[in-house]
Amino acid sequence: MSKRDYYEVLGVGRDASEADLKKAYRRLAMKYHPDRSGDDAGAEARFKEAKEAYDVLGNSQKRAAYDQFGHAGVDPSAAGGGGAAGFGDIFGDIFGDIFGGGGARRRARGSDLRYRMQLTLEEAVHGAAKKIRVPRAAPCSACNGSGARAGTSAKSCPACDGRGQVRMQQGFFSVQQTCPQCRGRGSVITDPCAPCGGRGLVREEKTLSVKIPAGVDEGDEVRLAGEGERAAAGAAPGDLYVQVRIAPHEIFERDGDNLYCEVPVDFATMALGGALEVPTLSGRANLKIPPESQSEKIFRLRGKGVRNVRGGAQGDLYCKVVIETPVNLTAKQKDMLKEFDKSLKSGGRRHAPRSSSWTEKIKTFFDDLVA
Repeated sequence: MSKRDYYEVLGVGRDASEADLKKAYRRLAMKYHPDRSGDDAGAEARFKEAKEAYDVLGNSQKRAAYDQFGHAGVDPSAAGGGGAAGFGDIFGDIFGDIFGGGGARRRARGSDLRYRMQLTLEEAVHGAAKKIRVPRAAPCSACNGSGARAGTSAKSCPACDGRGQVRMQQGFFSVQQTCPQCRGRGSVITDPCAPCGGRGLVREEKTLSVKIPAGVDEGDEVRLAGEGERAAAGAAPGDLYVQVRIAPHEIFERDGDNLYCEVPVDFATMALGGALEVPTLSGRANLKIPPESQSEKIFRLRGKGVRNVRGGAQGDLYCKVVIETPVNLTAKQKDMLKEFDKSLKSGGRRHAPRSSSWTEKIKTFFDDLVA
């Protein structure tokens, strides 16, 4: 099944800015997040699809490759896949082998790792220091990463005489390729190290401290340079990318730099006006309810949202007030409500203009049906 266009997945145009892409991804991530959608396989698939689209379009190099070559430009399994780096690998495989380059140099660096870290909303907004345990490959201490048993060493590869490359005749061309016996190392191990089996690497778990900056959002990544997979023979290690996942909150929902919450309010306060104490992520705040406020009215508290990790003005908190219908009424309370309702209805449109207008529209609607 062919993949959908990444711009179509995020619902943006091909000229969308970085801010537009991030906003679109945040909206989809909140809607289809696995923690919100439960066992809905369709929602999980949409979440993964949106994440894949943003991973490509949110990276300028990958986006350029995608705009020019489509999915083939960023799909490692496709010809030339992997974005700009993928096309570089193609030319490296062809011309690098001919002129003495080699995949061996590209493989020398350790692999990058990714770790998904779930944070509370408070941790994401205020920042946090976390400790994680990461399984990864590391140089074997018994052989210092050489792969050869202690007291011995690797020997020059007889197939390539230690060059790591062999020359092959293909018609009129003489092509130099990576040696298949030593895989470009130029040496072979005849007496392998027992603990690592001659690989020079063993598995380890390392405890790392991760400083999460304030204001991170769903899908953001924190890079720990040099904390990825190690490589044998002293080669440079890869990096570790800690990807942020934010757990649902009991009170607030986040959309970008803004927060949203629903506040239940009693009928008397909505009718007569008053003040409520509402929570924010920075403490308590007073919310003033004007007299005769209607249910689902939204109040804005400026600067009570999130300060983005990349800077800029702090977001706002939006509180939607909803009338809470009283329950478990006593007989006396019910009688009082009946009297109150009777007094309101006697005032007609004066006390309930919306209900009166609705009633008139219904009457006109049925009159037109029978006419």
